[in-house]
Amino acid sequence: MKAIVAALLLFIAMTAQAKPIAIVIHGGAGKIDRDTLTPERESLYHDTLRQALRAGHAILDQGGTALDAVEAAIVVMEDAPLFNAGKGAVFTAEGKNELDASIMDGRALQAGAIGGVTTVKNPIRAARAVMEKSPHVLFTNRGAEKFASDNGLEMVDPKYFFTERRWKQIQTWRKQQKAKPQAAAEPDRHADYFGTVGCVALDANGNLAAGTSTGGMTGKRFGRIGDSPIIGAGTYADNRTAGISCTGHGEYFIRHAVAHDIPARMAYKNESLAKASADVVHTVLKPVGGSGGIIGVDTHGNVVMEFNTPAMSRGFIDRDGKTKTAIFK
Repeated sequence: MKAIVAALLLFIAMTAQAKPIAIVIHGGAGKIDRDTLTPERESLYHDTLRQALRAGHAILDQGGTALDAVEAAIVVMEDAPLFNAGKGAVFTAEGKNELDASIMDGRALQAGAIGGVTTVKNPIRAARAVMEKSPHVLFTNRGAEKFASDNGLEMVDPKYFFTERRWKQIQTWRKQQKAKPQAAAEPDRHADYFGTVGCVALDANGNLAAGTSTGGMTGKRFGRIGDSPIIGAGTYADNRTAGISCTGHGEYFIRHAVAHDIPARMAYKNESLAKASADVVHTVLKPVGGSGGIIGVDTHGNVVMEFNTPAMSRGFIDRDGKTKTAIFK
């Protein structure tokens, strides 16, 4: 009898250890000229992506939650001026940095998001606070900032988000608008990397989480909100299928409910994560002009990174421990 019990305990322990963990991140999809990307800057992209992966994977490796891993990885990218999120956010037409973020827990489909904030240092943390400390899903603008402050999150002067690179971009955009007044309301979605950041993780307990954070589009106007803080458009996670984070021209991702459509295809059509992702990105989005990409992890730890643009900065540590980062196809 003792031998049977010992064998059973050993089997349970081995089964627990065998449960996969995985993490995947993106730093934005869009147009980037390989010839103008210096070796030093390309190396910095890879180094920062690896830093974000390590921050999230270390939590998973120690038995931590997918939510903690997603938050940790995104905070690294929000704090890095390379990306269009947090410190490196683009400027609006009015010369402001307005930030959006969302996070979702696949266990019970809980989610939180914020939009249009200008003083929250790490928007992804505020999104998680909305999920865990309020009965709501999405707060915007001053209400979101008050909520973040009331819950003890780090607040900063709007000047914190200023970077010379992004300031030059908005100046270039303004000159282009003067040259073509009829295009004054059109945000810049062609000339630069989108830069939105995101992460999806699977923890050892089989729980999925996804998060996305962005500064939006250069030259966006009138309090524009894209897909990143919209649950089902830019972010989605469901333990029954997969977690998804999106990046690209948000209006198209909202119209086609991209982050939800992929898990829905898996559930209703019994498609794999890879097939559902490829179909949505290439046969749904691309024909209508929806530029961008997605990252995802399914319940088995399979990872996808699918995009229809010339580049998407991205990386993963898969269920076998393999690590990879990339920018171009």
